[in-house]
Amino acid sequence: MACGLRARGAVSAPATLATDATPVREALDGAMTAIAAAGCATPRLDAELLLAHVLRVPRERLLTDATLVVGGEAVRPFADAVRRRAGAREPVAYITGRRAFRRLSLAVDRRALIPRPESELLVEAALSLQAGSRVLDVGTGCGALALALADERPELQLAGSDISEAALSLARENAARLGLRVRWLRSDLLVDVADEFDAVLANLPYVAEGERALLAPEILRHEPAGALFAGADSLAVIRALLAQLQLRRRVRMVALEVGAGQAPAVAELVAGAGFAAVRCERDLAGIERVVIAEGRRA
Repeated sequence: MACGLRARGAVSAPATLATDATPVREALDGAMTAIAAAGCATPRLDAELLLAHVLRVPRERLLTDATLVVGGEAVRPFADAVRRRAGAREPVAYITGRRAFRRLSLAVDRRALIPRPESELLVEAALSLQAGSRVLDVGTGCGALALALADERPELQLAGSDISEAALSLARENAARLGLRVRWLRSDLLVDVADEFDAVLANLPYVAEGERALLAPEILRHEPAGALFAGADSLAVIRALLAQLQLRRRVRMVALEVGAGQAPAVAELVAGAGFAAVRCERDLAGIERVVIAEGRRA
């Protein structure tokens, strides 16, 4: 059994179980109250994810196994996790150290942004590439895009680049743990990257410096600013990448994640860089989230 996880009423349970252990539902209710009071948007989900992590059980078991209690060595770690979430507004993924992305469970920490579900659109955009295509994930962070493609399309030749050596170290750790083959490159966009790629995927900073106050505390206080902010112009980094891609005619496909309302402007920039067949894909919230282009104009 996992540490701190016991069945209520079991014959082998110690006599002090009734006073030393708290039913899971009661523990979750208390955690949800604290997390909701802190202004977090999903208190129930957060509490369940944190408790499942502490007890080392699937989240579903918290809801289906009436024998579970929180006791023993699990009490303090769960209290600490709730305090980090409610008091410091630390993201759940940083507390648990894991984030699901596509079919993978990725290690995450403050070295890189937490992968978001909408970024999966970038992976989907690359799934139709020809076998053997050389694909670069620019601004790879924890390696989510490159590693997901290595998992689903292992015949592609994959690389991930980032200006942050700390982020690259996290990406390498994920690749080693998952047993996936990706080449990692340190570069400011494409400055130190050879002109050898057929496709480029990128989730680059797209938040204007003046929009800091609009971000949730989870993002602003804990995620790396260098991966979020693009100076006074929210498109400055995307614009710089496209200027470099304009000179790299081998790149026939580009897919860029963008902020809400940015897709039309980015689509114009992509077309201006010489790419053809530009389209936008919407995320589950209906926001045009990814700009994709395939082919180059003569």
